[in-house]
Amino acid sequence: MTVIAIDHVQLAMPIGAEDAARAFYAGLLGIPEVPKPMPLAARGGCWFETGAVRLHLGAEADFRPARKAHPALVVADYAGLCARLEASGHAVRHDDELAGVVRGFVDDPFGNRIELIAQPVSPSQA
Repeated sequence: MTVIAIDHVQLAMPIGAEDAARAFYAGLLGIPEVPKPMPLAARGGCWFETGAVRLHLGAEADFRPARKAHPALVVADYAGLCARLEASGHAVRHDDELAGVVRGFVDDPFGNRIELIAQPVSPSQA
């Protein structure tokens, strides 16, 4: 038995906060919302997916944000996304601890930690 992929990452959010999730994940990060399957829709929350990126947010009554555990998202326009997040009031904490990796951290509207990693530039693009 071998694990071959991650199907999705689920984060928690407060009950009834779907509009804030949509504004952040779809509006700012640009990950389109997809409908939840009918049997799961009544639970609240929302799903955001594009290609292999699949983030599901589940609503929890006793919600506590994930401050350490986090998804790491590779982004094509790191500087542009960081500027858009900052302009919307979401501070990006840039990090230079990993040599050769441009990355930073931002909190979603609920305090969940999200890592942003700049897409590496190929030698032909340099």
